[in-house]
Amino acid sequence: MTGRPVVTGIGIAAPNGLGAAEYWSATRTGLSGIRPVARFDATRYPCRLAGEVPGFDPSERLPSRLLPQTDHMTRLALVAAEQALADAGVPDGGEDAGDRGVVTASSAGGFEFGQRELERFFGQGVEFMGAYMSFAWFYAVNTGQISIRHKLKGPGGVLVTDQAGGLDAIAEARRQIGRGSRLMVCGGVDGSICPWGWVAQNTSGRLTTSTDPAAAYLPFDDRACGHVPAEGGAILVLEDAAAALERGARPYGEVAGYAATFDPRPGSGRPPNLRRAITGALSDARMAAGDIDVVFADAAAVPGLDRVEAEAIAEVFGDRAVPVTAPKTMLGRMYAGAGSLDVATALLAIRDGLIPPTINVRRTAPYPIDLVAGEPRRAPLRAALVVARGHGGFNSALVVRAAEAARQVSAAA
Repeated sequence: MTGRPVVTGIGIAAPNGLGAAEYWSATRTGLSGIRPVARFDATRYPCRLAGEVPGFDPSERLPSRLLPQTDHMTRLALVAAEQALADAGVPDGGEDAGDRGVVTASSAGGFEFGQRELERFFGQGVEFMGAYMSFAWFYAVNTGQISIRHKLKGPGGVLVTDQAGGLDAIAEARRQIGRGSRLMVCGGVDGSICPWGWVAQNTSGRLTTSTDPAAAYLPFDDRACGHVPAEGGAILVLEDAAAALERGARPYGEVAGYAATFDPRPGSGRPPNLRRAITGALSDARMAAGDIDVVFADAAAVPGLDRVEAEAIAEVFGDRAVPVTAPKTMLGRMYAGAGSLDVATALLAIRDGLIPPTINVRRTAPYPIDLVAGEPRRAPLRAALVVARGHGGFNSALVVRAAEAARQVSAAA
C-alpha cells in the first residue's frame, strides 16, 4: 500500500446527537438516545424501543429537489457526508475530481423505500415486482447521491455485510487510497425504523422486548436480553496523508490496520473466527496487542455472542488487560452505521484521552474483560481497536491510531 490513509473529517447522525460535537458531548457523559419508537406506532410489536435521530428536519438541511428522491436513511447519510466534508475543509469536486470517491455500507436500509413502493402497489396498482427491484437497487443510493451532490467522480461502491459493513466500507476506501485516490468519503448510515423494517428485524430473534430504556440493551451483563435497533451512523473523509498535509489538513488519526473473517457454518463444530479478525488487524497495522489502549466492542447483548467476543478479546490481549467499551448502549445497534460510528468515537476518544462508558450495565457477567461500565474513564490513548460482527457470520476488526503515533511507526519501519 503506497498511500497512508488518515481521517480528516467526521460527520455523525446519532440518536443522542446530530453532528460530531453534539454527539461527542452526549456520549462522553453517557447520555442515552434510546426511547419508545416515535416514527410509527410500534405498540403492536414485541420490540417497542429504538434509537432515533432527534430533531432531524430534512427540509431545513437539504435542497427540496432531493426530498422526493430519497428516504429518511439517505437524507441522514447526505447530511452526515456534508458535515464530514465541511469538517475536513474539502470543497466539492470539480472537473478533476476523478481522484475522489465514495464507498458506503448498507444493510437494514431500504425497507422504508420498499414499503413506500408496496403502498403504491396496493393503493394504485403499481407492478408488484417493482417494489422488490427498488428495494434491491436502493442499497447503492447512498453512494450515488453523495457522489452526485459533491461531484466525486472517482471510485465508488457499496458493501452489504450487516453490522460489519461500516468497517468494511472504511477498509475499501483505505484500499482505494493505496491505489492512488487522494480522498474517499466512506462509512455507513443505516436504519429501517418503519413497519416493514420492524417486522424483518423481529425475525432475527435478537431484539429486546424490554420497554425500559435503561434495561433494554445490556451487553456483557447477566441480564442481557437482546439489542435495541437504531438509525444513524458516521461518514468519514479519508485522505492520503501526504495530500492532507499538502493542503494543511489536521488529521484525527490514521486507519492503521484491518482484517475480516467469516464464521464456519452452524453445527460444523469449528470455532468462530472473530479472534483471527482481531489478530489480522493488528498484524496489518504492524502492532502488538500491548499497543492497543482500548477496544470498542461489537456488543451483541446475546449471552452466547457476548461470551464469544469477550473470550476472543481476552485470548488476544489477556484477561482484563485492556479497557473495553460499547458506547452503542446509548444508541442501539445501527447495523451498517455502527462500525463507522465506533471508529469516529474512537478517534474522538484518542483526541481527548477519554473512554466513553458502556451505560446501564451494572451486573457484569463473569467475562474476562475490563468493561468501562457506568462512568467514562480518563486514560492516555494512542491506538484503538474496533470490532464489528454482522448477522450471518461476518467479522471485521479495524485499528485506528493517533497521527503522531502513526508517524513514529512509519519512522521505525
